[in-house]
Amino acid sequence: QVQLVESGGGLVQAGGSLRLSCAASGRTFSRNLMAWFRQAPGKEREFVASIFWTTGSTYYADSVKGRFTISRDNDKNTVYLQMNSLQPEDTAVYYCAAANTWIPVRDPKQYNSWGQGTQVTVSS
Repeated sequence: QVQLVESGGGLVQAGGSLRLSCAASGRTFSRNLMAWFRQAPGKEREFVASIFWTTGSTYYADSVKGRFTISRDNDKNTVYLQMNSLQPEDTAVYYCAAANTWIPVRDPKQYNSWGQGTQVTVSS
């Protein structure tokens, strides 16, 4: 199993920035693909961005492309999500997730490890 712990959420005004962190521990072979998802009240969990530990290749949802950046620090076993130009519609609980796959999947059902989530609130 993989343990994931998120941090960095908070309250920010529209146009502001936040950086989320996800510290990973446990079986490294079962977390080749790392991703961020988010879930707003009353909505389904949606894909935000993903990155492969080995290659560093990244993938983004259209709604965040150009504003959010996912990265990883292999030495620290940590994945980051830098969020710029935040808008009220970005308000959600953000979750870090891990999957053992070489395919950049976006379906949350394909991920087998999840963090506890961190709240991001963007005020207008």
